[in-house]
Amino acid sequence: MEKTALLVLDVQNELVDPAGKVGSAGFAKVVEARGLLAKTASVITAMRARSLPVAFVNVGFRADYGDAISRSARLAHLKEKQAIITGTWAVDFPEAIRPLPHELVFTKHAVSPFFNTGLETWLHRQRVTTLALCGVYTHMVVDSAARHADDAGFRVQVLEDCCASPDPELHRVECEKILPLFGSVVSSQAFIDSLQASAS
Repeated sequence: MEKTALLVLDVQNELVDPAGKVGSAGFAKVVEARGLLAKTASVITAMRARSLPVAFVNVGFRADYGDAISRSARLAHLKEKQAIITGTWAVDFPEAIRPLPHELVFTKHAVSPFFNTGLETWLHRQRVTTLALCGVYTHMVVDSAARHADDAGFRVQVLEDCCASPDPELHRVECEKILPLFGSVVSSQAFIDSLQASAS
């Protein structure tokens, strides 16, 4: 039996809200212009209506960043801002897409949602065969998740209009040239329509 799960990747306050330390630098405007939260909420609603699994992934660190692994400039930039601290509003999800009490949230300390988390084990226990991905940034967590999921034998679907990068060109290149190597890139409406078709 084919079974689809939705992964909502890093769509957390710090990144997508205008009050977030990252979102306030301009990315929140990108998210708003793309209607990302409303489209993601529609997909989540469609999944829940069919009792299909939805899992959320966020990224967070201790206040002293003692659990941070990367030595890259990217992480240094977050440290300078004291951004994405676990246990704060920064790692919570916006109200429009907030997880239900029974839905799992996997917190990571790296780009990949699979690195040092129980996500892959949970997906296999749920007998998931297809992963639908939405999140930010397209060229980071979505890219990383698609590559790993493909290697792990999952069928991958990236919901293009439920993803975004600060640089629209990075998003375009990912969706047109890179992500199709690991799965299919579809619109959120096409994905919802496919769920309806499979249920009929």
